[in-house]
Amino acid sequence: MFTGIVEEVGEITGLRQTATSTVLSVHAKTVLEGTKLGDSIAVNGVCLTVVRLTGDGFDGDVMPETMRRTNLGALRPKSRVNLERAMAADGRFGGHIVAGHVDGTGTITDLSPEGNAVWVTVAAGAELLRYIVEKGSITIDGISLTVAYVDDSCFKVSIIPHTGQETTLLTRKPGYVVNLECDIVGKYIEKLMKPAPEEDKSSGGLTVDFLAGHGFL
Repeated sequence: MFTGIVEEVGEITGLRQTATSTVLSVHAKTVLEGTKLGDSIAVNGVCLTVVRLTGDGFDGDVMPETMRRTNLGALRPKSRVNLERAMAADGRFGGHIVAGHVDGTGTITDLSPEGNAVWVTVAAGAELLRYIVEKGSITIDGISLTVAYVDDSCFKVSIIPHTGQETTLLTRKPGYVVNLECDIVGKYIEKLMKPAPEEDKSSGGLTVDFLAGHGFL
């Protein structure tokens, strides 16, 4: 599990394709501290397993499904990426619950300065926007952010100077594709609230009637 608090910006040093996957090589420093083989590191919000450690970086295997559903397939040597190690059990929960499992991608359509902040507008499909709520949480390329505006075609976040300096987001231009992970809580609630198939009703399940009967509504 991650929190969306980026620890450092790394740099892609290589992409090697095998018959079944792509091996991503990343130059890094901070996220290597205490990291061992098999640990998880989020790269632009995508949870990757460390399969090789070098003195100045790490390798992670990327399966074809991940390449299709994220922006990792567009990376090239010298591309800059946001990095975060999996959250330590005794660490502070600075962002929100981030699984590192990207739901899909969106496209930056506008960056507009306002005072000391920058408004970033991201267009996304209806299948993602349904889970994005105003004042809720969203992960963009591994960055935990608060949604300031949402409608049926896009959402907006406001980036403070610190976030702009410590991540890649404000270096992007309109048209850039970003990874999006919606708040996991909403997705679980939706799944649990769906009526059970007819053949499974006898086994029970979470329903509106159940919640009302137990004082939740």
